[in-house]
Parts: sequence; C-alpha cells; structure tokens
Amino acid sequence: MTAPAGGERALVRLLAGLQPALDPVGYRFLSLDEARAAPRLREAVAVVREQEGVTLVVGDPGLSERADDSVGAWARIVLTVHSDLEAVGLLAAVAERLAARGIPVNAMAGWFHDHLFVPWGRRRAALAALVELQREAAAGAGDE
Repeated sequence: MTAPAGGERALVRLLAGLQPALDPVGYRFLSLDEARAAPRLREAVAVVREQEGVTLVVGDPGLSERADDSVGAWARIVLTVHSDLEAVGLLAAVAERLAARGIPVNAMAGWFHDHLFVPWGRRRAALAALVELQREAAAGAGDE
C-alpha cells in the first residue's frame, strides 16, 4: 500500500480548517499486560505499548448523555483537517487553548487527523473552545 499525499503543514491553515468533530461514543483508557490486551486489540481505537504494559483506548457505548460525571470516561474529538505528521504547532495551539479553560487533553495522531481525548464531562466545553479557535484563525487568515 502506498502512502497517501501528505496533509497540511501551515499552522494558520490547519487552525482555520480544524473542523473539530465530537464522537458520540465515550472511551476508556485501559492498562493491561500483553496477554490480557491481545484479545481486545481489535476493539481498540488506539494502542500504546510501554515497558509497564499495554494501554488500550476502547469505546464505551454505555456512556449516556447524562453521564457527565463518569470517572475515567473520555470523549474523543477528531480534528478533521488533514494534518501532516510533520506539521508544527497545531497540538501546541490546541493544548494551550484547552489548558486556558482548565481542560486536560490526551492527543494522538493518525495519518490523516489528530484525535483528542478530553474528560467526558468537559467534552462540550472543549468542543466550544476548539470551534472558537478555528473561527479566530479563519478570521485572521483573511488578513494575510
């Protein structure tokens, strides 16, 4: 399989084109040893192998809209702009915006998009902050 063409690298265009999309499914981070992780690999949206074990990010469709205080539950926001893996500054700008609102974020990059995991109860605030960041960048991009 050949790699598709790279994505956007220019920070102003990345921010102006964020198009954050909130996944309706909630997620859980699990830390398991290799043997216990193996049967769950197919359901994981992300896998990180560390010396201490395997971290899996798995969907938890049982989370409801009312479960805002669910401990250990995360929401995924996909930045649908096609960002290049070598783009500089996108995650820094996003993390800074969320940090200013006291929202923690765990970010993972795929080939096409960046995936942000934020606490389930803060998902709407995080989405609003990212939409605001996109609008500001789009308005500023018109000045160039």
